Amino acid sequence: MVKSCVRKSRICPYAQGEDVHPSFMGGPRVGTPSSPLRLAVLISGGGSGMQALLNHESQIDSPCFTTCVVVSDRKDAGGLSIATEYGIAAEAVPLEGIAQDATPSRRRVHEMALQSVLERYEVEAIILSGYMRILTSNFLQDWNGLVINIHPSLLPRHPGAHAHRDVLTSGDTVSGCTVHFVDSGMDTGAIIAQSEVPVHKGDTIEMLQERVKVVEHHLYPQVIADFAAGRFRLEGGTVIWGNLRHD
Repeated sequence: MVKSCVRKSRICPYAQGEDVHPSFMGGPRVGTPSSPLRLAVLISGGGSGMQALLNHESQIDSPCFTTCVVVSDRKDAGGLSIATEYGIAAEAVPLEGIAQDATPSRRRVHEMALQSVLERYEVEAIILSGYMRILTSNFLQDWNGLVINIHPSLLPRHPGAHAHRDVLTSGDTVSGCTVHFVDSGMDTGAIIAQSEVPVHKGDTIEMLQERVKVVEHHLYPQVIADFAAGRFRLEGGTVIWGNLRHD
């Protein structure tokens, strides 16, 4: 049985007018159907989570967000072609080609190239969807409270790149996914929402991964829609829920 713990807030209906609400405590501008929050989705692979988000965006009435670009750190990421099929701009910003002795560091040069793409598309918030690079504190200082990620375990248990393996090794009977704000640590940012799935005897990594993907593809688009509509924000390292809009 899947358990979703997306919190319910007493929120006014989405604005239908032309006015744009100001940001809350340094958070993003609140999106409206007439002026949606501009998102970039960062990927490294096949982009199944990104595709779930694009499906959600295309199916809901009057979304308060729009995906304006999909960016990958790999030229061969399959998700780039999927983005193109949806009519979304697709950009590759690979680490390859940047000299090992680059100044500043190779990692920072890569992030500066990423920042240039984000500025070109006037991105207002970043959604990580299978993006396999840890963003530095230098990059994140300009994006505090504006970068969201989904991780395939119930954080703080099992951070890192091998969550499903670690869940099975641990003997946990429950796993799931966690949507959280991004900081410069390894899956250490403030938790926004989680969904649970059971772990069955005899599960393989692949079996557990597919079960978790089902709830990921439901939870993540819902949380992103809530974020764009101003239903929660990050304040002082804490997720604040409620009517944060300046109605």
